[in-house]
Amino acid sequence: MGGKAHEKQPPTEQTVQRQGTIVAAHGRQYRVEFSGGETLLCFPRGKKSELACGDQVSVQLGGDGPGVIAAVAPRSTLLYRSNEFKQKLIAANVTQIVIVVATEPSFSDEFVTRCIVAAESQDMKVLLVLNKCDLAARVAPALRALAPFEKLAYPLLQLCARHDVMALRPYLAGHTSVLVGQSGMGKSTLINALLPDAGAATREISAALDSGKHTTTHATLYRLDSNSTLIDSPGLQEFGLRHLSAQAIENGFLEFRPLLGQCRFRDCRHDREPDCAVHAAVKRKAIDPRRYAVFRALLSEVG
Repeated sequence: MGGKAHEKQPPTEQTVQRQGTIVAAHGRQYRVEFSGGETLLCFPRGKKSELACGDQVSVQLGGDGPGVIAAVAPRSTLLYRSNEFKQKLIAANVTQIVIVVATEPSFSDEFVTRCIVAAESQDMKVLLVLNKCDLAARVAPALRALAPFEKLAYPLLQLCARHDVMALRPYLAGHTSVLVGQSGMGKSTLINALLPDAGAATREISAALDSGKHTTTHATLYRLDSNSTLIDSPGLQEFGLRHLSAQAIENGFLEFRPLLGQCRFRDCRHDREPDCAVHAAVKRKAIDPRRYAVFRALLSEVG
């Protein structure tokens, strides 16, 4: 007869596609929240993963297993750090960076400058929060270290997260903010004061992401209200900016901007070149020497 009959194939499982927001990121595992408030553990398609907390993603669902992140929507902003070896995404689609420092332990003003330059490169708003202001004897030295930033009109809020954080809420209204700071600055205390249920939510997400007790090893997004969200990032000790161009770096220093284009040489690196407007401003103390030193360090890193 006419050969072998075709065997019936089992029906393929139908996949459903849904849009959601990454609310926790840890390695190649992501927790995605959908419009109804439900969340699902998801993995990216392929080996490479360049997703961040706050990303808007398209997820393929099939059966009871984890979802597959099929696509990521264009981002309005992306905050990340990089060194000569790798880059680390911190948060996507944020409108404001909240840099948390404390009266104790001491903080790095260079770290603060680097965070600000990263934020300026993405046109994000900047808010400085000085925590642990109940340690009265330590407040004045901390404020002296922050004075160059205040002089540039970056808002500075003083508070004690253990006692009262209500003064911070108006600054967060209407924003998607990301909390950034060195370890020990009290970010977790701040989050728990703003969101009493955050600890439980973080433990739940940590269990889902198999990250055990190391709850600060991944970024987590919390909803403050219907139009305000807050992303908590792991404590950092360094903030490399090797991905930025020399032009982006000099534009990241607000006090440099009126001087750019006034140097004798168009490709001036603002070091020892003759008739350098920036270096002249440093010499007459119109630019803070510590800020200028960080600028030189950043330029040397990008080559």
